[in-house]
Order: sequence, then C-alpha cells, then structure tokens
Amino acid sequence: MTSKTEFRSKALQHAFDEFVGDHPERLACYEEAVIAIDVAQELHASRTEAGLSQRELAKRVGTTASVICRLEDADYEGHSLSMLRRIAAALDRRVEIRFVPTRKRSPGHGTGVVA
Repeated sequence: MTSKTEFRSKALQHAFDEFVGDHPERLACYEEAVIAIDVAQELHASRTEAGLSQRELAKRVGTTASVICRLEDADYEGHSLSMLRRIAAALDRRVEIRFVPTRKRSPGHGTGVVA
C-alpha cells in the first residue's frame, strides 16, 4: 500500500498535488528526479567530506573531472552501479542499496543508494 507524499510547506504541497498528484507517469518522473537528486547530493557530500576536489577524485577513480561534475549534477540520471562502486572505493566507502516501500519516505529523504 502506498501513502500520499506530504510536504511541510503548504505551497509545495499544493504544487505537488496540482502538477504531480496521482498521475502515474508524472509520479514516476518525480520519483526518478528525487533519486537523481539524492545520489548527486550524496556524491558531493562524500567528496567534500573527504576534502577532495572533483579533479582529485577523478584522478583516484581513473576518470575526468567532467565525469565527476556530471555525476554530481542533480539532472543527471545515468549513474551506474559500477561507477558508484569505483567512487565509493576511492572515498574509502561502500555502496549500500536498500529496497524501501514506494512513496513511504518523506520527499528528498533516502533513496536507498548511499555511497
């Protein structure tokens, strides 16, 4: 069973209800966007916590700074598990994947992918 997405802001709640609501395609797009944002934020936070620039992380991973920049972009949706593992290893971390109930989490909290 799914639960309704709820926001603390009445304005944001109204916008979500108006433009996404229960429309399956729009809801799927919203969920994908939340995941992409969460992954990008986690990558950025992990890199900056390690005190690394994008260029330094790229060197450790064996890629270019532009690739790291792209992966930290919330609009990017092409994250691969193998690249996330390479980045995690370079940051002395591991990737953890969890399956969580659909729409049960608060918006913007927890995608199940943690680097």
